Amino acid sequence: MIKNDRWIKEMALTHKMIEPFQESQVKSGVISYGLSSFGYDIRVADEFKIFTNINSTIVDPKVFDKQSFVDFKGDVCIVPPNSFALSRSVEYFRIPRKVMTICLGKSTYARCGIITNVTPFEPEWEGHVTLEISNTTPLPARIYANEGIAQVLFFESDEPPLVSYADKKGKYQSQTGITLPKI
Repeated sequence: MIKNDRWIKEMALTHKMIEPFQESQVKSGVISYGLSSFGYDIRVADEFKIFTNINSTIVDPKVFDKQSFVDFKGDVCIVPPNSFALSRSVEYFRIPRKVMTICLGKSTYARCGIITNVTPFEPEWEGHVTLEISNTTPLPARIYANEGIAQVLFFESDEPPLVSYADKKGKYQSQTGITLPKI
């Protein structure tokens, strides 16, 4: 069952499911973030790894070349045409055992050809969310740090899973900062 704003607020305030937690939607002059009716709009931090192909490497998730990125910290990140950047959420998540999330990019960016990809947050996963921000356009694209980038929807099961992300000691458990692919 999808969870509403009352449930999200209760879990964030009493169980530290989302830190920091914005109890209402902030939208004046920014790309919105914070609590919404049936989800939570997360913010993108001011740390980015911008993909560059200066080394003419092959993108390989099993052997990822860290030198394929240029590190950037600032209020506005420019993602090159037909390229992408990695970042992280401002918020740190602690997902309850009976909960699974789906994260979708915000429509404001999607309408500009900017796609945010995030995998689901599994039961008992915790950490900062690593965000992949793709610029599908032939033009440079601006990403605004500390503003909304994606919305998280929370689904609760009637029963807990047999094995949670914490139980299987998932490789991205308790990640902080921008986390590159791991095997």
